[in-house]
Amino acid sequence: WFVDNQSYQEQSGSKLGQLTTALKFVHSGEAVSKIESLIKATKPDLIHCHNIYHQLTPSIIRAAKRLGVASVLTLHDYKPVCPVYTKLRNGELCGDCAGNNFRHVVKNRCADGSLVNSALMYVEAKTHQWLKSYESLDLLIAPSKFMRDTVVEARFAPDKVEVLYNGVDCDKIKPATTDQGYALYLGRLSQEKGIATLLEAHSRLPDLELRIAGTGPLAEDLQIKFPNAKFLGHVSGPELEQTIANAAVVVVPSEWHENCPMSVLEAMAYGKPVIGSDLGGIPELVDHEQTGLIFPHGDVDTLATQLAHSMSNPKQRQSWGLEARQRAEQQFSLEQHGQHLVQLYQQVLDR
Repeated sequence: WFVDNQSYQEQSGSKLGQLTTALKFVHSGEAVSKIESLIKATKPDLIHCHNIYHQLTPSIIRAAKRLGVASVLTLHDYKPVCPVYTKLRNGELCGDCAGNNFRHVVKNRCADGSLVNSALMYVEAKTHQWLKSYESLDLLIAPSKFMRDTVVEARFAPDKVEVLYNGVDCDKIKPATTDQGYALYLGRLSQEKGIATLLEAHSRLPDLELRIAGTGPLAEDLQIKFPNAKFLGHVSGPELEQTIANAAVVVVPSEWHENCPMSVLEAMAYGKPVIGSDLGGIPELVDHEQTGLIFPHGDVDTLATQLAHSMSNPKQRQSWGLEARQRAEQQFSLEQHGQHLVQLYQQVLDR
């Protein structure tokens, strides 16, 4: 049932070979054939799509529709309204393609500065706009209200998009009672994650311990520029669990429109307050001065002030952490997520 992996990096080779690869980027005949065979063999009530772009391609949505099978897509990113997924241009927030104005992706060379890749992204977006591939979906699931509002404003009818937050396994994650007094960042070390803003704020607080868990393109430069932070590199498994459990606060300083970051939900499940930026779905998860703090994205001064306040008030952050855990159990548990998801499936089938 699986399709061959396709590599879409710019390659040398014959013009015909390059054209064939480009066409598969837009429409995979192999994926369509195999999903049709799978549907006929298993006769599902519906298909639920995740990250189908470029390998399976949105063409499989229309294939399911032709066979009378309902389809649902979870919006893990902004792909249907932004050909490069992120609503970023040269690292800055961007909404130029709203309303299906996809020509901006070529004009601004949004795909890593490459005219060829940007043009391919444009052709892909316009093709599926013309084919109404995404409009053929019976339902789109948005993991945040921000995501829902964004795609409804830019492209879809309100009744086609439902909010379903990501779920966190509160049965598996036990609330931590330890607090070793350090702030923790978890994630990719790249510009849009706001890691440089966090490190700049930390540089003003010489007595605060900051641990950075993750890797990324900025790793080497940041370690040189900010030697007082403790860079852990890639951390996973029990080591990661212990790192979160022992933290005082978790910081999510993103400078792009995060959707429903698991780093926030997992911190809440561990009973840790979160200091997060005001972008995307983060303010929907963090109650300011209840389960943590929200600061204006990119604002080094405010972030430094909030870090200093949090670290000097252990009883308050303990109270915020307890409230965060309670909210995770009540609103973001994996069990609730599953129940709501099945309700959405039934809603689609009832239509």
